Amino acid sequence: MASAAADGHTARTWPSDRVRQVFMDFFRERGHVFVPSSPVVPHEDPTLLFTNAGMNQFKPQFLGRVDPRSPLYSVKRAYNSQKCIRAGGKHNDLDDVGRDTYHHTFFEMLGNWSFGDYFKAEAIAWAWQLLTEVYGIPGERLYATYFGGDDALQLPADEETRALWLRHLPPGRVLPFGVKDNFWEMGETGPCGPCTEIHYDRVDGRDSAAGAPLVNAGDPSLMEVWNVVLIQYNREPDGSLRRLPARHVDTGMGFERLCSVLQGTDSNYDTDVFAPLFAAIQCETGCSAPYGGRVGRDDAEGVDMAYRVVADHIRTLSFAIADGAVPSNEGRGYVLRRILRRAVRYGQQFLQAPQGFFHRLVPVLVQRLQHVFPELAAKQDMIMTVLADEESSFGLTLKRGLERFRVTANALQAAGQTVLPGHEAFFLYDSMGFPLDLTQILAEERGMTVDAAGYQEEMARQKAQSAAAHRAKMGNAGQLVLGAEQLAALGQRGVPLTDDSSKYVWYENPDAKVCAVYTVEHGWVERVGGDGEALAGVVLDRTPFYAESGGQVADRGRLGDHFRVLQVQAYGGYVLHIGTGSLAVGDVISAQVDYDYRALVAPNHTATHLLNWALRQVLGDVCDQRGSLVDEQKLRFDFSFTRALTTEEVQRVEAECRRLVERDLPVYTAVTSLQQARSVRGLRAVFGETYPDPVRVVSVGVPVEHLLERPQDESWMQYSVELCGGTHLRRTGEARAFCLVEEGAIAKGIRRVAALTGRSAAESIIAARALSCRVLSAMDGPAGDGLSALTEALNAASISAAEKDALRQRLAQLEKERKRQSKALATEREKAWKEAVRQQCADIGSGGGDQRYVVLRVDTEGDKRAMQNLLREAVRRCPTAAQVMLISADAANDAVDVVVMAGEASPPNGNADARRQDTLTSEQWLQATLRAWSGRGGGRERLARGSVSDASQAERVVERARKVAQGEA
Repeated sequence: MASAAADGHTARTWPSDRVRQVFMDFFRERGHVFVPSSPVVPHEDPTLLFTNAGMNQFKPQFLGRVDPRSPLYSVKRAYNSQKCIRAGGKHNDLDDVGRDTYHHTFFEMLGNWSFGDYFKAEAIAWAWQLLTEVYGIPGERLYATYFGGDDALQLPADEETRALWLRHLPPGRVLPFGVKDNFWEMGETGPCGPCTEIHYDRVDGRDSAAGAPLVNAGDPSLMEVWNVVLIQYNREPDGSLRRLPARHVDTGMGFERLCSVLQGTDSNYDTDVFAPLFAAIQCETGCSAPYGGRVGRDDAEGVDMAYRVVADHIRTLSFAIADGAVPSNEGRGYVLRRILRRAVRYGQQFLQAPQGFFHRLVPVLVQRLQHVFPELAAKQDMIMTVLADEESSFGLTLKRGLERFRVTANALQAAGQTVLPGHEAFFLYDSMGFPLDLTQILAEERGMTVDAAGYQEEMARQKAQSAAAHRAKMGNAGQLVLGAEQLAALGQRGVPLTDDSSKYVWYENPDAKVCAVYTVEHGWVERVGGDGEALAGVVLDRTPFYAESGGQVADRGRLGDHFRVLQVQAYGGYVLHIGTGSLAVGDVISAQVDYDYRALVAPNHTATHLLNWALRQVLGDVCDQRGSLVDEQKLRFDFSFTRALTTEEVQRVEAECRRLVERDLPVYTAVTSLQQARSVRGLRAVFGETYPDPVRVVSVGVPVEHLLERPQDESWMQYSVELCGGTHLRRTGEARAFCLVEEGAIAKGIRRVAALTGRSAAESIIAARALSCRVLSAMDGPAGDGLSALTEALNAASISAAEKDALRQRLAQLEKERKRQSKALATEREKAWKEAVRQQCADIGSGGGDQRYVVLRVDTEGDKRAMQNLLREAVRRCPTAAQVMLISADAANDAVDVVVMAGEASPPNGNADARRQDTLTSEQWLQATLRAWSGRGGGRERLARGSVSDASQAERVVERARKVAQGEA
């Protein structure tokens, strides 16, 4: 195969930075405005998991909904390099990454847009010009595709686009395709339209008869490089197409693919875009073989596939985290967690990477791309922390998954079976993060296969359950409760009360028996499931799940392999597991708590106890708890207090909590009688709350047994001791960080504080440091420089409330100081300028120059008001002058400012007899002086202003003015 190198393209002549910049320059020269890449996390667009195309941020333009106050309102043409992620949702390339050499989950999309401006003709002509004339790609290697029409959509073939391409290509290289390939849609809804693609043939000399069948066929030797979307419709929620009021152009060219073409490589991954990452991967994994670019059978050991997976995924995760997403159990966070686990697993399995290798690749990526995307450098520490935590967590999950597979495979083979059931493969994927290809590899190593069809059925069932999950939260989940009638029915059926004593035990999934199943539609039933849509409540004989209580959200998880638990409630001793899926009364299932989710909740609950104690230490016993909310994102704590906390008090509360986290104190729990518990000095309980007897005591830093031995010991006031039934950390240090981000009133005499722990708190602390650095930097800038933007950023930041207040005070002081400095500086400058005028006038008065036409040079830094004041001063000091000219170089605007004012010796207006024939007016002198530079200016005979567009010409303007006054020019 002959690559593009045969045409003179190499990495030396076309490094990736040059490829990107040439694209930018091309469209800037054609009237396009640069619009920075939007984040890969579309926080304001709930229809998308990730930004998957450059046009995402321009949806309002396409739909005609741009806010007139938006800076994009007047933009008709735009260009940029957009960060994109295609993993999950309509456009999902995740499973293809690594298997070939051209798929990515993260990539840059070079794009140019027209919003109701130019359309097909210009977009196609410019694409051809850029590719063939600027980048020098041979036209005989290109194919163009166009929309061939669709009867179902009642859309005709795009013959106009075909005709435009026939100006550049022969008919055999202009090919029609249907909706799948040439009708582009951003998502399930939104702007869309037919598209025309440009494909590049890597094989030199191949004729169209041989190449045409490979277009859109997935052949790596003939690949798409550019897509021009002709946006004319909007896909409505009901699936219909609505024509838009204006036609738009949305183009996208894969940056990595273009680099491959221009650098003469056979793969996107063989370019300088990935070379530094591959070197870092080899270094961090200790792999003996460098990246070799092999695929399929040539890569039998999967080494090069793993290189590609790891390199691609570190890019995806780094950009996603930098833009505000983190791995989690839901939505885009779940997709990111899957991507991370896929990368770590490939690195460990095929490259023999040590645990913790993945996050150490971040600095290389940051160093390579920070000049294009500076947000990577700003968030580098946070990215590495998040990835390190996820890697550590996955290490245990991977070990459990491999053990699960081993036990299952042994049992199947012992029974003479060689096919791993689809539901088991899906369980490994869903619960252990094992993608199907890993399970297939593990099975193949043991001479087994995987029921892929069964796996896909389980995947479809999960999607149905996910759809039902939203309805469960927003729909009739609130109706699924056990009232008096239902509880009585359970007693009549002989169903025992649920034993939930194991809810405080972590990382155990005990077997439990399904005792009863309840639905809103049918009441008590023997089984539920089939389509995975039905919402049901399940009662077990015992459970490790924590039911919602005391302000803490419930656990989530699974019952067996086919029932997803979305909510858990307790009624009269029965624990109801609410969710979707299939199971039956009498089933013995594994009750599997999602401990990753609980691990996000527990730090917030333990920190709530620390906060409660710290408030008492700072404010005294007058503050009593009035409520709390603990979930996976934050903690919220309400307490009685008659006034707002001062900044110092908020700071002290936060400092106490952080100190307890840093001390890494053990958290003790014990069950004792309510009477004994209440006897402990310093015990905290919620006012008005009814507690069980016996009751659970949670103590931080001192064993409960010691408290009960000497319940009235004064020293117990130095410890957090509470009645609590929630799930907690083993040690305070596991919370990692604490940040109190909010303090305010919710009712008269009731205050509310909110705080973050763990990763969220760490990110908040990093953000506070960054803002503090910006404030410090502002102190070195010009007066008032950036203070308004900095104030807005501070107001929007989720950082420590005390630090935010302190930074606000510093900004206020800074602004006050800047105003003072600015005023003082202005006074000093005007004093210096006046002295310069005095000295120059004195020189002229002593015979140093023409006393009728006075030319002065004082640089006033563009201050027009000061120039006029200085002219008045000069006129006063030069009483014999007919005209006075002041010339000032303005470096900031690269101009020379000129002002002329009639002097005291100038004849009065209208007195022609008194005016000498050789006397110049202010306007005449100005125009004659500026004429040599085609300068602009004008005015009246006694006052005129003008300028020259080159600050370096100031002295020449002075010379010219004097010659004009002397009649020499």
